[in-house]
Amino acid sequence: MTKASTSSSQPAAYDLNKRASRNIPETAIAIFLFACTLVSVLTTIGIIYVLSEETIKFFGNVSIGEFLFGTTKQINGVLQHVCIWTPQFEDKNFCVWPTVSGTVLVALIAMLVATPVGLATAVYLSEYASPRLSGILRPLVELLAGVPTVVYGYFALLFVTPILKVIIPGGVEGFNALSAGLVMGVMVVPTIASISADAMRSVPNSLREAAYGLGCTKQEVSTKVVFPAALSGVIAAVMLGISRAVGETMIVVIAAGQKPVLNFDPRQTVGTMTAYITQVTKGDARYGSVEYEALFAVGMTLFLITLTLNIISRQISSRFRETYD
Repeated sequence: MTKASTSSSQPAAYDLNKRASRNIPETAIAIFLFACTLVSVLTTIGIIYVLSEETIKFFGNVSIGEFLFGTTKQINGVLQHVCIWTPQFEDKNFCVWPTVSGTVLVALIAMLVATPVGLATAVYLSEYASPRLSGILRPLVELLAGVPTVVYGYFALLFVTPILKVIIPGGVEGFNALSAGLVMGVMVVPTIASISADAMRSVPNSLREAAYGLGCTKQEVSTKVVFPAALSGVIAAVMLGISRAVGETMIVVIAAGQKPVLNFDPRQTVGTMTAYITQVTKGDARYGSVEYEALFAVGMTLFLITLTLNIISRQISSRFRETYD
């Protein structure tokens, strides 16, 4: 009896040892994946720490009021309120709105191009194109996302700007927000088109079939059934495109110029937040100087803008998200 119980316990012990040895790789994989996640989190924390530290130093020299609202100066014997961004001039001014306005203007032009073109492309690839044609066209559209942004910048400067000078009455300046925004819109199209097409394809075919069964046309199914059902993904795609446009650097540096003025005329030269950051990082400002620290204040402003856009995107996507059993 004792021998039988002993022999029967041996397979059980063997199973436990085998299960324990099998769990070792699973534990290692879980630790590795957690480490990868931790790297992303720590990187984000590190970025926030660096930006915050230098931004606090900047506001030790420049008031938050001047940064946000400008200052009052005596010009030709008259006190005037000025909001200009000239950190690298002898007469330094640190009102950030000229760089923000340039960023918003270029991004707005870009989204006016990218949103309708991207959504129309997504509808065609998802609802109209055959699977074979869609498999050919979609990689070609996404290929635009792989073009270096410096190429887009020189394309805007050397090709689009001369055309705009001919077709626009009064012409445009050599560096202008319009050409930069138009080309940036082309660059953002693949982002909106790809994500929106995926959202539309995730809509169950049963909805399409029910609409066709009621006598709807393909256009009605696309715009009144599929598009509303995929609205959360479409909104997320558009918001991601806006974030991409706001944070773009090389196109605005090359084509839009580096002259921050509080002006919403797209034909004129503008300066964006990323253009100033690029200008400073090229060595135009001494390390530790107030104009160097302004780089981080601008970077923090840009970070907060993109963070706000992402939060809004998540809230809107959650509001319009549709679930299907």
